[in-house]
Amino acid sequence: MKLLIVDGSNLLFQMFFGMPSRIIGKDGRAIQGTLGFVGALIKIIKMVEPTHITVLFDGEHDNPRAELSVEYKANRPNFTDVPDEGNPFSQLPDIYTALDCMNIPHTEIADDEADDAVASYAYTYGNDSQIVIASFDSDFFQLINENVTILRYRGDKTYLCDDAFIQDKFGITPVQYADFKALTGDSSDNIKGADKIGPKTAAALLRQFGSLQAIIEKVDKIEKSSIRESVKQYTERLQNNFRLIKLDNRAAIPFALDELEYIYNGVTTNGVLERIGLR
Repeated sequence: MKLLIVDGSNLLFQMFFGMPSRIIGKDGRAIQGTLGFVGALIKIIKMVEPTHITVLFDGEHDNPRAELSVEYKANRPNFTDVPDEGNPFSQLPDIYTALDCMNIPHTEIADDEADDAVASYAYTYGNDSQIVIASFDSDFFQLINENVTILRYRGDKTYLCDDAFIQDKFGITPVQYADFKALTGDSSDNIKGADKIGPKTAAALLRQFGSLQAIIEKVDKIEKSSIRESVKQYTERLQNNFRLIKLDNRAAIPFALDELEYIYNGVTTNGVLERIGLR
């Protein structure tokens, strides 16, 4: 079995803002986001050759992690009053119709973030089956193991992130990635790390101590005084960061595995758009 999980919201933004120009369908509506999404999805399917597939989107609800930090993702733009031509969500209905046409199960995650549902799939099936997560969200790096990989779609420059990728890029193991990000922070999610701790220092600390909790518990063994004092000063922030970033298997899985069986039938992007009346 090979399960492909597509981070739908991530791919939507990538395609909506990455297409070269505004493209109009035959009814006069903009379709560049839908066109890009369907085209990229078909290429991803051809690359991965999954036996099972689902596309998961973030739902329109308060972010549960905001209870841990009001600053979490507070830097993200609000598209509520943005006109359709600049609003990626304006093309979601067409994307959902396209996914229905392709017989690909999809849903908006109602109570958690889509990340949490993806993680539940990885924890539930990732020890026995191959799972490919298509997303540019680096939080998924923590889920990587011998069966779970992250696909970053860039057309002909698409690449898979595995254990060796994490080791080479960060100098840590995938299971340490949440600890690493808690230490360094993440500007994309508006998470601040500890002062004076950048990627190299964070990786060195994790190689020495193993985990964020061990770093905190053995803080007096940190040789460099400025780093030692920073960990002491920001202990509470670091622990909260970890809670924000760490993915587990508590979220409900929206589809049973037997509902996700899929065989690619050769459909093309234009074929899908013609079937749903956009071309």
